[in-house]
Amino acid sequence: MAVLHPRRVAWEGAHTFVSAATTDAYWWLSDAVGHYLGLMYQLQLCQTRLRLQAEADAFYAEAGAWRARLDELVDTGPGAASVLTQLTAETSARLP
Repeated sequence: MAVLHPRRVAWEGAHTFVSAATTDAYWWLSDAVGHYLGLMYQLQLCQTRLRLQAEADAFYAEAGAWRARLDELVDTGPGAASVLTQLTAETSARLP
């Protein structure tokens, strides 16, 4: 079993989520986030998508916000890191 470094998992997840927010992968990711992480995270992903569409330079601010959210998430439960790793891998595979 691989050792998951929580900060790395959060960083990779944040970058992937924000990268997917303006692609067709968003629709799959939104459903998966709502199912596995909860409706609040799904709503925040929607807000990220809207902000990226409205502001050309919002990528890094959104990535930072997601990293903080996901850092907190992986700290809350032992299974969160593995779920987040799976979501990140699947989303990455769906990116253009």
